[in-house]
Amino acid sequence: MMEPSLPDDPASSTFQPAQLRELVLGVPWLAQLEAEELEALLKDASIQSLDAHHWLFQQDERAQWLYVVINGAVRLVRTTSDNRMATIRCVEQGDTLGELSMVSQKGEYLYSAEALRHTHVLQIDAALCREIMDRQPKCRAEFMSRLALELTERLEDLALLTQGDAMIRLATYLLRRLSDEDAPERVVNLTIPKYWLAAQLSMAPETLSRLLSKLRELEIIDVDRQRLVVRDEVRLRKLTQSVS
Repeated sequence: MMEPSLPDDPASSTFQPAQLRELVLGVPWLAQLEAEELEALLKDASIQSLDAHHWLFQQDERAQWLYVVINGAVRLVRTTSDNRMATIRCVEQGDTLGELSMVSQKGEYLYSAEALRHTHVLQIDAALCREIMDRQPKCRAEFMSRLALELTERLEDLALLTQGDAMIRLATYLLRRLSDEDAPERVVNLTIPKYWLAAQLSMAPETLSRLLSKLRELEIIDVDRQRLVVRDEVRLRKLTQSVS
């Protein structure tokens, strides 16, 4: 198979073609691509290098591209009708950006995307992705399945924000993001800045810091910078039901 021909970009030389193929095939609804289709998708792809706080795209812009995060982190932001900006979530390595535009009637981005730190993304042609879905029922079915999962997660986020108690919101968030049960330790890696996590949980940064300190004092978690180790999952679960 020919090596992907990426446009001249200073960031391109940092990443090997095999790494980019693996990145694309890691997207669930693109995982079944044949070698020729993968080559065609990567042929006109490019790598974008973003500085912290750089906006990759804006809500309501025409969605010409889809993106896969190579490294770094990107915040997804929805601007409401009264011009308030709400953080939807943050995406990291292997996550996609802009895929909701593929089911948008106008073909526009439904949110804005801001790099939280120095970030690289792989930019691929949205029209080619649509063609792939049109030709491959399995690809389309997996895309719709992932879309349903995304909707479920956002509904869970919405339900979480209706909880009036900040500790309940935090405890629920941590439980949803715990590492696999088979891992040596039950860990939550906070790879986004805590002030963005606070915004995502609809609380002030000071409140988040105070609640994390309380959980540590209760010996429910250990905090090591951006790494949280859950020491008492049973008590953490109880906090999602009531707070003393």
